[in-house]
Order: sequence, then structure tokens, then C-alpha cells
Amino acid sequence: MNKLTEQVIGHLPQGQFTSQEVATLVQGSDDRRYGLVKRAIASGEIIHVRRGLYCLAPKYRKKTVNLYALAQYVYGPSYVSLESALSWHGWIPEAVHNITNTSFRKSKEFKTPLGLFSYERIPQKLFYSDVQRLVDESGNVFLMASPLKALADYVYVRKKDWMGIEPVVGNLRVETEELEQISRENVECLISNYSNSRVKRFLEGLRKDLNL
Repeated sequence: MNKLTEQVIGHLPQGQFTSQEVATLVQGSDDRRYGLVKRAIASGEIIHVRRGLYCLAPKYRKKTVNLYALAQYVYGPSYVSLESALSWHGWIPEAVHNITNTSFRKSKEFKTPLGLFSYERIPQKLFYSDVQRLVDESGNVFLMASPLKALADYVYVRKKDWMGIEPVVGNLRVETEELEQISRENVECLISNYSNSRVKRFLEGLRKDLNL
């Protein structure tokens, strides 16, 4: 087994790691570390996710890689949103295999050996407003938009001229019972957070339909 692989297994139980973390694990020159990384990739012990980001191959992992947590390493700052967040919360019936995120940096897409990660730039006053910091059973930390924020981001990115509940139920097949969990405070907080007129009209229509 490659020396780098041994070090990662022993010290980085989450399985994903960066070039900076390699520098803390392996002494010597940059060329030596690069050589270890290159050989570990060639032997199939390590997967190259993107520049400066790697993860252990499945058979060497102590824990499953959480793709929601990995998304923040691929491109950040970012949080999981749109269809990915709606699926995670159980608001839409379809399983979503690609990870869609919101970022305040330039929109980008990354095709990696672990899946497709897309990032959409959405202007906001407070980027992390109504975003939860979650930890899974393996200790992976990830940032997840609330269902309402995921809907607001969806309206912005997909350029939907929605005015309330009807298209959410009809197009996304969100159950009315789920929407009834939304509070007036949540809606008003997000109305003030977005400057986009489509998003504001949608949230105001939602508030009216829900009698909030």
C-alpha cells in the first residue's frame, strides 16, 4: 500500500482530503508528495476528484463519502439547494443523483468520478440565511438549504414565473401538507433576503396562498 494511502487512512477518517492536508501528513519536498499522490492514483488507491482534492477508493474507506459534504470541498463557499435539497428533505418524490448547490461565486459545473456537482450563483443579502449546518452519523458536516429556500433558489435559477402554491404542487409534485409547515417568519425573512423580482413575487404569492 502507498505510504500516502496509509497516512490518509490513519489520520483522515472522512476519506476526502486536499493537497494542503497531504502537506501536513507527508514530510519532504513538493515533488515527493506529488509523486506519492500520482502513484496512489495510478494504483487505484486514491481517486482524483478535482485539482487539489482527492478521496480514498471505496475499499480503503472507513466511512462512506458524503457527497453533500464533498460538494463544499469541490467548490465553495456553497450550500446544497434546489432539487438536491428538496429531495433530501423529502419534498419531491424523485431521487436526485447530481448534487446542485448555490454559491456566491461564478456558476460552475464539475464532472468528477464521484458524480456531477453544479453550482449556481444567486445574489442574496445574507448568503447563509435559512441554511442548516448538519452532521451525519459519520461526522461529515454539510450545509443544506431549508425547503423554502431551496424553492426560492429553484425559481431564480430555473427562471420560473411562479406566483404561489399551484405550480409547486403541479410541477414539482410537492405535497400541500409540506407547504403548510412554512411559517410567516420564514417567508418574510427570505423576501427581504432576495432582490430578484421573480423570487419576491413567488414568495409573496406563497404567503398569500398559505394565509400567512
